[in-house]
Amino acid sequence: MTRLLTLLLALFALTLPARAADDISAASRSVVRVVTVAMMDGEVVGFGHGSGIAISPTRIVTNAHVVESAARYPGNVALGVVPSEGQKSYAGKLIAIDTARDLALVEITEGRLPAAAIYTGPLESGADVVALGYPGNVDLATARSANDYITPRTPTRSEGNMSNIQTVDGVAMLIHTAKISRGNSGGPLVDQCGRIAGINTAITRADDGDSPFAFAIAGRELMRFLADADQQYTSVGTPCLSMAEADARSRAAIDAEARADAEANAAKNAAAKLDRELREARAEDEALAARENRIALAGVLFVIGALAAGAGLMFYGQKNMRKAKIAGGTGVALILVAAVLFATRPDAHAEIAEEAAKTPAADAPKLAQGSLLCTIRPDRSRITVSATTDVPISIGKGGCVNGRTQYTRGPDDRWQRILVPNEEATVTVASIDSAGRDYRVERYLLDAETMAKARETRAAVTLKSCTADPDELAGLAAQQDAIRSALPGTPNERLVYRCQPATGAAATSPGD
Repeated sequence: MTRLLTLLLALFALTLPARAADDISAASRSVVRVVTVAMMDGEVVGFGHGSGIAISPTRIVTNAHVVESAARYPGNVALGVVPSEGQKSYAGKLIAIDTARDLALVEITEGRLPAAAIYTGPLESGADVVALGYPGNVDLATARSANDYITPRTPTRSEGNMSNIQTVDGVAMLIHTAKISRGNSGGPLVDQCGRIAGINTAITRADDGDSPFAFAIAGRELMRFLADADQQYTSVGTPCLSMAEADARSRAAIDAEARADAEANAAKNAAAKLDRELREARAEDEALAARENRIALAGVLFVIGALAAGAGLMFYGQKNMRKAKIAGGTGVALILVAAVLFATRPDAHAEIAEEAAKTPAADAPKLAQGSLLCTIRPDRSRITVSATTDVPISIGKGGCVNGRTQYTRGPDDRWQRILVPNEEATVTVASIDSAGRDYRVERYLLDAETMAKARETRAAVTLKSCTADPDELAGLAAQQDAIRSALPGTPNERLVYRCQPATGAAATSPGD
């Protein structure tokens, strides 16, 4: 049965095309069209739309001017949210509005969206940026009916460069060259990692041949607005690196660690060698002293025995047979003891061998078990959408992590578990090396179709807890291989943690 399941999963994986991870495409799945519909006496009397981006699974940021009519006439203007994927749109509810900053927060009453992260680091002049949204001029060229405005569709992307930051009416604005038009209002300006750098809000006129520029509300203004609205969000402050750059930095860090480990091992080996030589010298001295003492004692006893034997001969000549027997017997006994002591004298090198045998052999590598506290390694990570707090984990016997999640032996002598959630459009590959020092989390931000197929593959094996059953472990390993083979060649995010033993930590694992 296990072999059949393995074959079916492998064949199913072949139907899933592996593509390269694209951070901008991942960010696009968080972009929505925000629609306002004005009603009077049951008839539509007005229609407008802009763009927005999800900063939580159920809440969207957009421009205040996009939804201002809904704020003014809540009884007559309905809000709608059209995601970039799926088959349906959702009703929206205005949660907060700040006309000074031109920002608003809208909540969807059903459904969930992939949330984007806000970039909190510096954005240098000349940095590449991308505007995402639903420009009205593209709609005019492609829409054939009003229904096209409420049908999920991938947003339009426009690339440009960051110019500078200027204050307009007391609000920090990013000036950039990504082309936007009416309809882009409320949509995000993202960096190359797909993090929100700003919210597009306006453009300059291009009269008399002037070059157009665009304005986006700066990320710091967005975060202040969200804080005022008591809205939580994910923020990332690390610079945007390509996966190739992140891999290069990781290799450099690994090489540096390897050199440090080699130097430490060399020093340790030198110290061990010196200690061994000292112990050998001490053992040799002790063995030589014991040998010499034994020989000296044998010599003394031999001399005394010889003197006693001579005394016995003397008493024998005097016809004193009693004393002759005592002296002669004593002399012979002492000579025999001396001969035994000399014959059994210690070998000068025997103790050295015994001391060498006492040197402990290196322990064979063992699977790490117990509680660990894992801390992010920014120099070896590519951080795009996730928080980087410390991760406490607990590894039990047979790959049981945190007492409930079964890991299996994967490539490169690592234990791994691939997590496919029901709600989030993210596949997470969590793995740890057998020494328990290197914990790694790789996240793939996938489109709805690929996620659906990954969930279908996951459903083939429903292992909800740890197990030692060989058939269940084989089925889980086959399932994990099938899911991995369908993932893009590189993840959108790679978090690398350094782990150390910890006690009393509450264990959690990303994706559990």
